[in-house]
Amino acid sequence: MSLTFAPRGAKHELEEGAGFAPKFDADGLIVCITTEAVSGDILMVAYMNRESLALTLETGVAHYWSRSRQALWRKGDTSGQTQTVVEMRTDCDQDAILLKVEAGGDGKACHTGRRSCFYRRVETRDGLHLIVDES
Repeated sequence: MSLTFAPRGAKHELEEGAGFAPKFDADGLIVCITTEAVSGDILMVAYMNRESLALTLETGVAHYWSRSRQALWRKGDTSGQTQTVVEMRTDCDQDAILLKVEAGGDGKACHTGRRSCFYRRVETRDGLHLIVDES
């Protein structure tokens, strides 16, 4: 893997410049929001390290870093739910990634078997905060 990122520069350069200089946290990770390219539906939130981000850019297939397994993870290797990257974006200070993907397999992204990891809504009823399953 030969991909290198631009050095982190001044605020103006990060916000307005052309260099891709992702900001990884103290654990070497950057948050990644993944959406379905056509509908815009949010599928999942995961983390990437330098290697998974580089592999995603090089292959066009979403790779993540599993915090629970402490391992590189190419989406779909075990589930068949591959994610082909249509577009990658970064936010203003380059500390978050947005992937717009074409979901493979049956289009489900969540390990629970649902299309999206965001299948529950938080509601407040009678002063209590409750989770409502919308799947």
